[in-house]
Amino acid sequence: MTVYDELVARGLIAQVTDEEEIKELINNGKATFYIGFDPTADSLHVGHFMALCLMKRLQMAGNKPIALIGGGTGMIGDPSGRTDMRQMMTPETIQHNCDCFKEQMSRFIDFSEGKALMVNNADWLMDLNYIEVLREVGPHFSVNRMLTAECYKQRMEKGLSFLEFNYMIMQSYDFYALFQKYGCNMQFGGDDQWSNMLGGTELIRRKLGKDAYAMTITLLLNSEGKKMGKTQSGAVWLDPNKTSPFDFYQYWRNVADADVLRCIRMLTFLPLEEIDKMDAWEGAQLNRAKEILAYELTKLVHGEAEAAKAQDAAKALFSSGNAADMPSVTLMEDDFADGAVDILSLLVKSGLTPSRSEARRAVEQGGVSVDGEKITDIKTAYGADAFTDGMVLKKGKKNFRKILL
Repeated sequence: MTVYDELVARGLIAQVTDEEEIKELINNGKATFYIGFDPTADSLHVGHFMALCLMKRLQMAGNKPIALIGGGTGMIGDPSGRTDMRQMMTPETIQHNCDCFKEQMSRFIDFSEGKALMVNNADWLMDLNYIEVLREVGPHFSVNRMLTAECYKQRMEKGLSFLEFNYMIMQSYDFYALFQKYGCNMQFGGDDQWSNMLGGTELIRRKLGKDAYAMTITLLLNSEGKKMGKTQSGAVWLDPNKTSPFDFYQYWRNVADADVLRCIRMLTFLPLEEIDKMDAWEGAQLNRAKEILAYELTKLVHGEAEAAKAQDAAKALFSSGNAADMPSVTLMEDDFADGAVDILSLLVKSGLTPSRSEARRAVEQGGVSVDGEKITDIKTAYGADAFTDGMVLKKGKKNFRKILL
């Protein structure tokens, strides 16, 4: 099976512009490709993680990845998938987020000896002259055509700012700049980026001629990743200080039965022959598949030692109701009001719920327990002596925290 055939078999390819040329480049290790990452936070999340897995997979086949950090486009904000305008970030915040991305990406991609590049589009976008952009780039974009793009159509009713309207032009210019500077001949992105990516392909061909190599692949993977990377309490981060290895493991351990094999096929590096045998699994065997998925992805993000620790903690937790390595939260003296702390505060402090209103809802719906005892009264409170040996707080079926004093 060729590299491209494997991408298709794993369900990663949604559509392409020139399949035969793309096959030639990818299968023979001739692709220099980029994926962009806008620094909207100080950590990558699961949606980015999927793109990083793809970059790792293609690099293993001899292709050269370019990780493009959107220090410039981050000043504008991508309207795709948004119903309102993104909050503007300061240059200092953007730079901090870029630095955090660089450190995390190095766990997936080998940047040694020119095997991969990491560049920041601020290096060329921030120096562009406005009149120059209008004259050199503007004639190649049809406003009528741009307004038909899905990323803009969904914003038209509530209002699309001129600032965001320029995002497609900036992203298209990225591909043009990368092609000229680094010989980048291919771009990848989610299917929600299709219009922006086609803009880059067209810009290269119009500016440099039809013979210029500029291939586009769009992946269903990225947009699906954005959905997978969100939970009721927020994003699933790759930073262990934001999402612990145990919680990361538990997130994948709790995927729906209908999604587990699709996730294994798309995200892990297990051989397809081994995964295909799992297609016949059902019932309790699906729980085993979820354990495999959770372990493989936690190992990839946090290392084998942390993955093993998270797996052992999860098994101990469900066999005995307790585990030494489950995530813990330490209460301080000022967490106690009049010598006690209430159940709603514990849920918020532990991170099991993002707010007191959601904590109240969880208790009222019968989804909260302390040391195995269901809590139904939202006024339940505990003194300091209740935490002498540690308290196990549980929300739902599989979300636990050990509360320490």
